[in-house]
Amino acid sequence: MAISISVVLLLLIFAVIFLRSGGLKISHALVCGLLGFFLAGTSMAPTIQDGIMATADVVSSIRP
Repeated sequence: MAISISVVLLLLIFAVIFLRSGGLKISHALVCGLLGFFLAGTSMAPTIQDGIMATADVVSSIRP
């Protein structure tokens, strides 16, 4: 668990740096994909999924 959390934090730091630089390359997309993959294996995954589902419900209830 400690190794996966450190990998997630490292990939998160890289993803933020890549997004702030403005140039998204293949390597950047790979890092972001790996971040998502490792983040899905942590204990934060259900909380993130609940937040995304709640946001999707709010957006879908908005009528134009």
